[in-house]
Amino acid sequence: MRPIIGITTYVLPATWGVWRDLPTALVPHDYVEAVRLAGGRAVLLPPDERDADVLERLDGLLLAGGPDLDPALYGAAAEPLTVAQPERDAAELVLLRAALDRDLPVLGVCRGMQLLAVAAGGTLHQHLPDVLGHEKHRIAPGVYSELFATFEPGSRIAGLLGPDATINCFHHQGVADPGSLTVTGRAVDGLPEAVEHPDRRFVLGVQWHPEVGRDHRLFGALVEAAAGV
Repeated sequence: MRPIIGITTYVLPATWGVWRDLPTALVPHDYVEAVRLAGGRAVLLPPDERDADVLERLDGLLLAGGPDLDPALYGAAAEPLTVAQPERDAAELVLLRAALDRDLPVLGVCRGMQLLAVAAGGTLHQHLPDVLGHEKHRIAPGVYSELFATFEPGSRIAGLLGPDATINCFHHQGVADPGSLTVTGRAVDGLPEAVEHPDRRFVLGVQWHPEVGRDHRLFGALVEAAAGV
């Protein structure tokens, strides 16, 4: 069997056919296709904070992008431009903490990387232009920024991508403190772009969106880890 990779989802109003604005569990198909092309079987995981029993049927977990995390999770008050979905936060934290306990392979993308950091005791910058003085990490609605990132020698991300790479970003928040995670990649402005868990066999977070370009290296690494390779 192909390794089964659970992908966390949004719940948003969606429209298709004759149906209008129905609350819908969804995720961009780029995530599903990236997992499929890497040799995995994608399974969508709607938010459900009751328990993490579904992990018994999964070989890996993919934390997808999405809205901001609730700042209360890291002891801060919400700033004006922060838009959170606490229900999704609660559900994904249940999954993530159980996955870490089981040493299940985890890949966090954009919001997923931020969730990894917060779960590890870290904090976020709520609006990067206020901190960095520019908007290069999210240049316009629905438009990915192209940025240059460098990676720590000997890190997992460097082993997958080399010492540096051009990355495509769309985020206005970022990791301020990674907690117990290790920062293994940064943009030229110093913002963390990759984090890794030093004590798990495969826990990797990236602040950019590798699914858009079907980057087989990151998703392939997740699927290989899920297969026990």
